[in-house]
Order: sequence, then structure tokens, then C-alpha cells
Amino acid sequence: MSLLKFESMLKTNSVYFFDLVEFEEIIVHYLDAGKHSLAKKAVKLGLEQHPQSVDLKLLQVELYVFEDELDKATLLLNKIEKIDPHNEEVFIQKAAILSKRGNHEEAIQNLEKALVYTDDNLDVWSLLGMEYLYLEDYTNARSYFEKCLNEDEEDYSALYNIIYCYDMCDESELAIPFLNEYIDKNPYCEVAWHQLGRQYFMLDMFQEALTAFDYAILIDESFIGGYIEKAKTLEELKQYKEAIDHYLVTLDLDDPTAFALVRIGECYEKLHKYEAAISYYKKAVQEDPLLDKAWILITNLYFIQENYQKAAYYIAKALKIDEDNPMYWRKYAEINLKLNLFEEVVVGYENCLVLNDDDLTVYIALADVLVFLGDFNEALSILFKAQKIYKNFAEIEYRLAGVFFILNKEKFAKKHLIEALKIDFEYHTVLNELFPALVENSKIQKLITDFKKATE
Repeated sequence: MSLLKFESMLKTNSVYFFDLVEFEEIIVHYLDAGKHSLAKKAVKLGLEQHPQSVDLKLLQVELYVFEDELDKATLLLNKIEKIDPHNEEVFIQKAAILSKRGNHEEAIQNLEKALVYTDDNLDVWSLLGMEYLYLEDYTNARSYFEKCLNEDEEDYSALYNIIYCYDMCDESELAIPFLNEYIDKNPYCEVAWHQLGRQYFMLDMFQEALTAFDYAILIDESFIGGYIEKAKTLEELKQYKEAIDHYLVTLDLDDPTAFALVRIGECYEKLHKYEAAISYYKKAVQEDPLLDKAWILITNLYFIQENYQKAAYYIAKALKIDEDNPMYWRKYAEINLKLNLFEEVVVGYENCLVLNDDDLTVYIALADVLVFLGDFNEALSILFKAQKIYKNFAEIEYRLAGVFFILNKEKFAKKHLIEALKIDFEYHTVLNELFPALVENSKIQKLITDFKKATE
């Protein structure tokens, strides 16, 4: 009734009297509903009618904090503290402001003051745990969340935060006995079984993880997280058909997710059922068109099936989403090489280098294509760049020798050929593959023969 009365007053521009409790209820309602402009009006009117109310002033502070007017909030809190120095909410709000400013140590000091005056330790313990989390002090954070859990065994937020602390410290071995002890007291807590399964999974104890996830699902047959984690565990055990069945359950329980659809596709791919895999990857991109991972998975399967036209179509989709991924440009180059689109191959490998993918295979592949296109000077430039990173590599030296021979720079050609023969004599056959015009070159053949005799 008081809410209707207040909204009626706003519409008619009348002024009605509300007692303090009514104002508090109205303001809290609007705050919970996210209607902050109405909450502001209620606070303003409330303070006009009850100017000495500490509770209304604290609600005003809350609005200031929401609007990021932290200086105003701090000033008002200091005034409230002088009036009511034992009000725990003053210190909680001060802590919130300090936390927002990144002063977590001072926030903790204020929360410790709040503990002295509060009748509700649980909320303050939880806030203290969060502040220690911000400081990455996981030991202290965990201790406060454990206090919360001891006070309320169904405080699953505290339970998750405790396990998060164990995770961040890489302490699955300690998390497992903690969870087992909790489960002994709360055997029907699916959240705890689920978290226990996760810890076993991280330790590669997959059979134990399966058992834990089974209990989570038995307790709550609609627990999607349990099915997903069990499916992931089955994948690790190479039980792909069973994994697919569990992912499919999640699709029945809720709207399909791109994540589950991709995982189903990957299971089918591992079973070498490529058409089924492609089907699920395509369903994944229908759910999330910006999921480049799914586009590249489709690309890879068409590439394996030697359907290079379709592979080219789908790699373009992936590159539109993430053109800064060098692995996508590698695949782009490989596909276009199969399609004999050599200019596009050059674009692909050049983009790899721009994106700092300076693997030797990229340099070599790019140089080989440039040689094929007759762009010998550019091929030399690429090979010299590679040589700065990869010193004394036969793959580079033989190619430098071949290009210099083609350019009739015999002095340089011989120098690099001798260097290449020293590094790996047997690899000299690459000259026949890359530079067939040089096969009958008597100078090259003599140099190779003489080198072999000299080293025998």
C-alpha cells in the first residue's frame, strides 16, 4: 500500500507523510528493482520528512556509491559516524568505497571494525573474504569463507569461493579431503559432489571424477553442470559415444549452447564420423556465429576430406572474426596452396610473419612459393630474415644457394651450397625438387661430388 501511495503522490504532485519504516521499504524496493531514479526521489523526500534518520542517510550513501560519487558518500559517512559511531553499516559502506578505489587493506580494517558492532557476522565475513580475494591472499580469504560455511552449511557461494581459493593455490589434494568432510555432513549436496569431481578431474583421477559426477546427477537429475563435467571426463577416457549422450542430455535440459554442440562435434570427429561432426559444428555457429573455433573446426575437416573449396569458404569465416590469429592464416595459406592460388598463399604466410609467427616452416614455405612465382629477390629477402633467427640451418642454406645460382651469382651460390653441405649433406636432394633447372648444372654437380669425396 505504501508503494502505491508513494507512486500516486509522484503522479499528482501531492505530498503525503510516510513513517520511517515505510520510506525504507519503498527505497529498498526500488533499489532491488534497479529503479535508482525513483529510489533517489524517495530518499530525498524521506530526508525532508525525517532529516535525522541515520538509516535514510545510509541509503543515500548507497545511492552515491552506485552513481560513483564516492567523495560525497565518504563525506556523508563521516557525518553519520559522528552521530552514530557504533553503526556497523557505516564501516561496511566505508569498506565498499575503499574497495571500489582499490584500497583493499583499508577496506579490511573497516570491515574488522564492523565485526565489533554487528549482530550479523555472516555478511561481514563474506565481505572480508572477498577483500582478501582481491588481494590474492587466498589463505585468509578461505578462512573467512569457511566461517560463513560453518555458520550456514547451505551457503553455496561460500563453498564455491573456498574451492576457488584451493584452485588458485593449485591445492586440489587439500580440496578433496575438505569436500569429502563437507559431503559427510551434507551427503545430498550436488554442488559439493560436482566440485569434488572437478578436483579429481584436475588430478587426472578420471574414474573417481566419474563417480563424483554420477552422485551429483543422481541427486539432481537436471544438474547441467554435472552432465557437462561427466561428459568431459568421458572424453578423457576416450569413451566418446557415452560423452555424446551426456552432452545431448544438456541440450534437452536447456537451450542448446555452442559449447556443448562443439564438444559433441569433437567427439564425433574423434570417432572419425566427420559428417556428423560437421553437422554439429554448423549447429554451433548457428547458435553463436562469432565462435571462430567452430568455423576453424569445420575448415579442418573439409581440408582433411580434400574439399578445399569449402575449406576456403570456412577459413574466410574464421578470419573475419579473428584476423589476428596466425594459425588461421597458416591454414588459409595451406588451403590456397592446394587450390594453386599462389598469390593468396603469399598473403597468408606474410600475415603469419606480421603476427609474429616466425616458425621456420613459415619462412621456408613462403620462400618456396616466391621462388615458384619467380620473385627471387623477395625470396632472398625472406630467407635472409629467416637466417637471422635460424643460424646454420640446411633448409635455408640450400635455398639461398639455389636462388643465387638462378640469379647467376655463382660466388654467393657456392658459398651457401658449401655451408649447406657441411650442415646436412643428404638434404642436398632438395635442390632437385625446388630448382629442377639446376639438376644438369655441371658446376653444382661437381661441387657436390668433390665435397662428398673430401669428407669420405
